[in-house]
Amino acid sequence: MLDDRLFTAMANPVRRRLLELLRDGSLTAGALAAQFDLSRPAVSEHLQVLRRAELVREEVRGRERHYHLTAEPLAAVSDWLHPFERFWRDRMRTLSKIMEEEPDDG
Repeated sequence: MLDDRLFTAMANPVRRRLLELLRDGSLTAGALAAQFDLSRPAVSEHLQVLRRAELVREEVRGRERHYHLTAEPLAAVSDWLHPFERFWRDRMRTLSKIMEEEPDDG
């Protein structure tokens, strides 16, 4: 069963962008904050939500905080979404068949 914190965390576009930024490797809190037109405390709050959902982990190095993507929860979301992908694939296949059967008016 998936934790609702995952969906809550991913529902916000700023948090989704933070996850995208961390895809290629760890970044400092300052480097992440520089990507947004938000205050550093606002970005820190978003990072805290992602930490509570276990989507990122924080590593303190001296005075800097480095954030790393934690991909395991995203795999659980992907597994949960998989049956829905089949649903839409079937719908698109049906639509394609209908479109092929339609006479060309032009």
